[in-house]
Amino acid sequence: MSCKTLAFLALTVVLLLACGEQVAPTPGAEPASTAAAGASGQADSSQEPFVIGALDSLTGVGESYGIPFSRSKLIAVEEINAAGGINGRSLKLIVEDSKCTSADAITAYKRLTDVERVKIILGATCSGATLGVAPLAEQEGVVLFSASSTSPDISDAGDYIFRTAINSLKVGADIGNTMWTDGIRAIGTITEATDYAEGARRSAVLQFEKLGGVVVAAESYPTEAIDFRTQLTKLLAETPDALLIAAQGEVSGGTIIKQVRELGYEGPIYSEVVPTGANSLDIAGEAATGLKAVVPNPDLDTDIGRKFLDSFNARFGIAPWPWFQGSAYDGVYIAAECLRQTNDDQDADGFRDCLYNLTWSGAIGDDYSFDANGDVVGVSHVVIEVLPVAERTAENLGFRVLGAPAVP
Repeated sequence: MSCKTLAFLALTVVLLLACGEQVAPTPGAEPASTAAAGASGQADSSQEPFVIGALDSLTGVGESYGIPFSRSKLIAVEEINAAGGINGRSLKLIVEDSKCTSADAITAYKRLTDVERVKIILGATCSGATLGVAPLAEQEGVVLFSASSTSPDISDAGDYIFRTAINSLKVGADIGNTMWTDGIRAIGTITEATDYAEGARRSAVLQFEKLGGVVVAAESYPTEAIDFRTQLTKLLAETPDALLIAAQGEVSGGTIIKQVRELGYEGPIYSEVVPTGANSLDIAGEAATGLKAVVPNPDLDTDIGRKFLDSFNARFGIAPWPWFQGSAYDGVYIAAECLRQTNDDQDADGFRDCLYNLTWSGAIGDDYSFDANGDVVGVSHVVIEVLPVAERTAENLGFRVLGAPAVP
């Protein structure tokens, strides 16, 4: 059996043990001791568990981040069960592989809803997968709650669709403002043809043009592409002040950076979060040095965030996507709180209403909430700059935080 299969199976393991605690534990807390939790300190095996689902990209273009997101959820589930469960019942998470595509996400969704009868789903990992499933979830009254899908279109996806991921409209506005503040006035863009990447590019261009900037050339590519020299040559022929890369996959993001430098481009490069991942930076090498990106703050500076990272790092190694993993971790605890309130994993309407009325403090921030569109409110971005290869470490993730995005 492969390591990937073992990791996947681990996500469905439920600790069905006995406990006296009647509420979900504090996120990030150590598992409750025997004395604190009752006779055994764990969830009551005499009651059926609460069952929820997850759509994570365990394979496909989003594998490099989908697996860490699932592992982060696993940690939260295990903590909740070890500390007494929810109203004395354990939590069971059934994970299906959405593969970062709409078609695969729909297949996975149907397995969760038709076979497992799940009404609450954490996911999907990728925007295209979430948007593919959202019409079904809305029609069938199933809550879809994503930690990482950022496409602007998700805001209008329906009343049962929520996310702790920050809307790409904000990502784009911050990228546009950053480029303009840096003195960039003309850009070329290269974008993977996915909902996430196109959403990030579209919103960045909207803000940049609003400030007076111009797009002198725009290229796109399919997910399966492995060589980008033709598109990059066309972009460089228009002599932009800077390039903006929007990628769904780390491999394409890193390869684009590497190839554009090999073509002789020496100007600034800007991006969203994906081209700053470890795999992308390994591929790009020194070519990525100086790249600037707008990302959710990777420094999880809440007590809960620090405890979560300590737990993840001890078990799996350095967290490669700290903020998004914290977002996935928080999502499980938020689900536990709403299940505590409804006491029914089939009550999607009650769960939805709980989310609308919730103010939460967790790994990714304090006192955040959800607006009328199900979008998270109260978390923000930072600008990062990729370091030279010699200065990149697992601990600094290969970049330094410059601070909050400037507002022109």
